[in-house]
Amino acid sequence: MAKTYLDIVKYMVVSKFSIDGLVEKPDIIGAVFGQTEGLLGDELDLRELQKNGKIGRIEIEVNQSGSKTYGRLYLPASLARVETCILGAAIEVVDRVGPFDAQFLVEKVEDTRADKRKKIVERAKNLIKQLLTTEIPDSRELAEMVQNEVKSSEITEYGQDRLPAGPDIASSPDVIFVEGRADVINLLRNDIANAIAVGGAQATVAKTIVKLASEKEVTVFTDGDRGGEMIVRSLLSVLDIDFVARAPDGKEVEELTRKEIIKSLRSRIPIDQYLGAERAKQNRHSDRFEHGQGRQPMQQRQQEPGEPMPEPRQPVQLPQQPPRPSGLGAVQEPVPDSDEAVSIKDIRNYDEEQQASLQRMEPQRLQPEARGQQPAPVLESMLLTQLANGLVELSGTLRSRIYAPDGSVVTEVPIRELLATLQDARGAYAVVLDGVITQRLVELSLERGVKAIYGIRANPMPRRHPELILYTKEQGKLE
Repeated sequence: MAKTYLDIVKYMVVSKFSIDGLVEKPDIIGAVFGQTEGLLGDELDLRELQKNGKIGRIEIEVNQSGSKTYGRLYLPASLARVETCILGAAIEVVDRVGPFDAQFLVEKVEDTRADKRKKIVERAKNLIKQLLTTEIPDSRELAEMVQNEVKSSEITEYGQDRLPAGPDIASSPDVIFVEGRADVINLLRNDIANAIAVGGAQATVAKTIVKLASEKEVTVFTDGDRGGEMIVRSLLSVLDIDFVARAPDGKEVEELTRKEIIKSLRSRIPIDQYLGAERAKQNRHSDRFEHGQGRQPMQQRQQEPGEPMPEPRQPVQLPQQPPRPSGLGAVQEPVPDSDEAVSIKDIRNYDEEQQASLQRMEPQRLQPEARGQQPAPVLESMLLTQLANGLVELSGTLRSRIYAPDGSVVTEVPIRELLATLQDARGAYAVVLDGVITQRLVELSLERGVKAIYGIRANPMPRRHPELILYTKEQGKLE
């Protein structure tokens, strides 16, 4: 007895037929088996293939119209596709069903595994995504994991205090001070091997750190929080720092990405500019305090009936600065801020220091005026005093001012915009900046007719310009 089903159906042969007479399904199936018997040999005989389970039951869809019969024949097969196509071609040779002429035409040989393949592909995609995201890292991730482990294992202990440090801490001309071991490891993972941990804000700084600071250029890389500022202050109390780099606000060095680390280190600022910014922050805090924003004002005592009215308190005023002949002396630091009111003694001391500074100024000879011509712009004593005060006012703001010959401020811009602004300025006479006087600024000032530049400090100059007065807060007038 022939098998009526297949365990695995690979292909389905679909053939349409048309018969010139009224016949039934058994007549059609018998005609197919009878007319293909012995046509292709024993290996491809339909009866033998059905017995061996190579083909399944032939299904027939029959429709009759008038004196004709038409429909479709379905032959399931588990053979290879070549043998299946041969069977399809053999069906087309059937030309009679009973006494009636017939025509068979194969429409298609359908691969029944296509839907299964589609499902398999979709499922495989989902499995791959799951493996890549949750379980199995790709080769690049594996390489990075191995590399990070190797870099982390390179951390050493440096100095007599055995501080966690990178392997290049001894040979590198500059070092990076970070807070802890985790920060050093993160920098190592990102190819920065000259970092050393200082151990946070402590009362005593390790001798190893003090020695490194005296021998190398130091950059302090702190977290973006209040603790980072405390570490800088703790280190400044015992050693010299060259630069300060800060992580983004609210982030720690140990959790920064490579891009964030490089950006933070590139944005490092000299220590004098950092201290200036800190002083400006303290000044703003003091201003808020003095205007009643920092501390609750004391409630006034109710006046008793019959008690005389108290005399109003006179505000403390600074003595007027007498004009000096010419020149500009060292600019003193502004009065330190604190949570307590500034005493009259502090104000007097500050004023005396300012006067002593102005007395150290070198006199400048006034050029005689040519008859019939406008007077040449010279540094009058009032202008010098105004420029000195301007340098004090800009301290800690990282800003700059361009002055006209009459002492008025032409414009005030951030230091980073000074060169571009000076390039387009007209009638510029003096430049005051809370920053470093560079060779580029000197050359541009000479081109624009500037007569004096005042700043915090100055870079080494290859040559001097007698027609340009250079004055720094650290060294006074530069000869």
